[in-house]
Amino acid sequence: MQKIMKIGIISSGGDCGGLNAVVKSAAQTSLNLGLEPYIISNGYAGLYNLIDTPPVELNEMRADNILSGRAGSEAGHSRVKIKKIASAEKYNIIKAGLEKHNIDALIIAGGDDTGSVVVDLITQGIRCIHCPKTMDLDLQPYSVGGDSTINRISNFVNDLRTTGQTHNRALVVEVFGRYAGHTAFRGGVGADADCILIPEIGADYKLVYEHFKKTYINRLKTSYNRASTYLIVAAEGVTGTDGKHFSDSSAGTDAFGHVRLSGVGQFIRKELEKYMKEDKEWAQVWKDAGMYVENLYEMPEVREVQPGHLVRCGQSTAYDVNFGKQIGSSAVHLLVNGIEGVTVVGYNSGKIKYMPTKEAIKERNVDLEEIAFFENMGVCFGREPAEYKPKFEKVEGKIERYM
Repeated sequence: MQKIMKIGIISSGGDCGGLNAVVKSAAQTSLNLGLEPYIISNGYAGLYNLIDTPPVELNEMRADNILSGRAGSEAGHSRVKIKKIASAEKYNIIKAGLEKHNIDALIIAGGDDTGSVVVDLITQGIRCIHCPKTMDLDLQPYSVGGDSTINRISNFVNDLRTTGQTHNRALVVEVFGRYAGHTAFRGGVGADADCILIPEIGADYKLVYEHFKKTYINRLKTSYNRASTYLIVAAEGVTGTDGKHFSDSSAGTDAFGHVRLSGVGQFIRKELEKYMKEDKEWAQVWKDAGMYVENLYEMPEVREVQPGHLVRCGQSTAYDVNFGKQIGSSAVHLLVNGIEGVTVVGYNSGKIKYMPTKEAIKERNVDLEEIAFFENMGVCFGREPAEYKPKFEKVEGKIERYM
């Protein structure tokens, strides 16, 4: 097998925290081992155009200047599915670009869509290592970006509590999460959200309303200053009990054919407003609180909030920087030791862990047994709470962890 001397570094798909740590560590480890690292800019679009657009060499100074804690990627991104490129010569074009610039192998950071392209490239004889990256946390291993996004969601929801209490509003915070609700779940728990709606559970909006009404009125009655609020964190991929997603039909589809989900926050707001208007008890609740104004202010307001890309930008958490450096550096060590076509899982106790990329990109959903655990604390998940039956396991010896 040809010795690896030049490594191309690609990041692809959605941006998130920790990616620059992957890029920087891969570059610095390569340099330390006497290799030449290069950025192939702007994801798979850059890879396809490599024959005409040279890669950017990451010398010691350039690698040193990459800020690991800054979210996003110095390598740039695009959403391009190689299989969908019309040219029958697409893979030969990519190979010609790699050969022209003497790139021996690729380190590619991305999620399930990016990983599916990695699998295609592997079958075409292109030497690759996949670094797991997605803030949705829906890959089998932990993915860089998840912790940063969870922290940002949690901080935003906590911050929104003040405006909710000031105006006695219920707030619906819509966050990313198409098929898996990990970040909505963990971010909501971290912010003491009252209700967390995730794609894994078809939401019964009548039950959500009943939980909202009970919680909201209890807070209003026990507050010294007649203030209350109610916080819902909802993943964009939330479905109803019919299993169907709600989406604005004008949102279109992305490059991988996924319908762009948008508008579930607005839908949930309208559902709560519908039930409130049908409920005659609110007038008396509002009168008892000294807030009732006929035809103008007869019940709580509900507002939806979309932090959108704010949850994936800014600063990376220290956890994601650490993990990003582990997998970026590990990817280089795998390549120089003849291991390729795999996904880095992590680094633990001196060992680099990896698995087949086909297995790594299989969808991982929220464990519903964990949902029952938090329902036991009073959090609403849009269903009748399941009984939590604790299980116990004594752990002996060394505990495996990646930090």
